[in-house]
Amino acid sequence: MYQLTQINIYPIKSLGRITLTSAFAGEKGLQYDRRWMLVDANNRFITQRENHLMATIGVAMDESGFKLFDKNNPLKKYSLPFAVHSGQRSRVVIWNDECDAFLFEDAINKWLQETLNMDCRLVYMPDDSGRYVDNKYAMQNETVSFADGYPVLIIGETSLQDLNNKLDVPVPMNRFRPNFVFSGGNAFEEDSWKEIKIGEAIFNGVKLCGRCVITTIDQDSGHASKEPLRTLSQYRKVENSVYF
Repeated sequence: MYQLTQINIYPIKSLGRITLTSAFAGEKGLQYDRRWMLVDANNRFITQRENHLMATIGVAMDESGFKLFDKNNPLKKYSLPFAVHSGQRSRVVIWNDECDAFLFEDAINKWLQETLNMDCRLVYMPDDSGRYVDNKYAMQNETVSFADGYPVLIIGETSLQDLNNKLDVPVPMNRFRPNFVFSGGNAFEEDSWKEIKIGEAIFNGVKLCGRCVITTIDQDSGHASKEPLRTLSQYRKVENSVYF
């Protein structure tokens, strides 16, 4: 028997997660999930791959918007309303894609720059911004948010337990930044799932997720190590990708 145990969103790509008890699923993914993103001076996306400190910015949500805070200094915080941006559009780059995004005023950018000690600015993806999933896996020309490639990611707790049984120091699920977590079933059973129903929403399982160095970054401290990627590569590697 399967049971949904977590629903997570990551409003600003590569910053902290918010765990919910319910969520609205739209074409681009869960509501608010990875619709905001940090870019550099060339409007190219920035993630924890470039700056591990991004893991140390937590995100909370209330009826008016998001509360950003420094996990190492909770008094250092910033309120970000849902709908406030400069109104100015620009083209931004994420992986090999370009799409439209709204820019933000300097106040939030200054807070992020000081907290992360890097030059960056915040952008938002509106509903009419067209970024499409890989044609190889698309079914009806689906669009996606600023997520790496696809609208949602699901992982079974049994899969994580299988990995942790092989590690000297177990890692938490937040290293893998899933949207959905479930209990029950066998390890890596979700690899082969083609259709997944959660509540009234139906998702198509189209692709395994190749993992990167973000899995090695502690999502509270920002410190990195070689695990769990080193162990995963010993039994979950296919060609040049390590899947989880």
